[in-house]
Amino acid sequence: MKLAELKTAEFVDLLASDAPAPGGGSAAALEGALGAALTAMVCSLTIGKKKYAEFEEIAKSAQAKANDLKARFVDVMDRDTEAFNVVSAAFGMPKATDEEKAARSAAIQKGLEGCTKTPFEMMELAVETLELTASILGKSNDSAASDLGVSALSLRAAIQGAWLNVLINIGSLKNKELAEDYRQKGEALLAKALPLADEIYDTVVKSM
Repeated sequence: MKLAELKTAEFVDLLASDAPAPGGGSAAALEGALGAALTAMVCSLTIGKKKYAEFEEIAKSAQAKANDLKARFVDVMDRDTEAFNVVSAAFGMPKATDEEKAARSAAIQKGLEGCTKTPFEMMELAVETLELTASILGKSNDSAASDLGVSALSLRAAIQGAWLNVLINIGSLKNKELAEDYRQKGEALLAKALPLADEIYDTVVKSM
């Protein structure tokens, strides 16, 4: 079952159920997709408008990039759930003998690495989308400025939500070098994204 193929009501009902997945990681990816979609929408509302003719090519380029980022967020949303299912299956492996215990432990660790990779990818996508959104501030339809603000808020939620999922997984990784690498890179992404999201939001508020 692809989460992206569910109707909105079906998705939120599944999220609210006792099903182990989708969870916070998928919700974070959806937030990112919504942020990218809003940025694409603002570009769409700018293209073809005489008032913004000087920004036509910028808007067209940004629109294409935003739609690509939206699709990548949707893809990672499903892959995040798939990664979680791999870990769940690993925990269900037999552990009666030493060999079985070793195989189970190895499978769990491999699964956890997959569960860390997908939210980290969401973080990277969020930074890229925030940078794109910032690039069209003041170069897009003023009537849709509030939508850029909501985009920034959605992307902020996306990267922080993804970060929580990175943290909870690296805490169980036995490969401490890999865990520390994710921690350092994740903190660097946050340091770049959060001020940028706030800057976009504040700029939008001041423009109203």
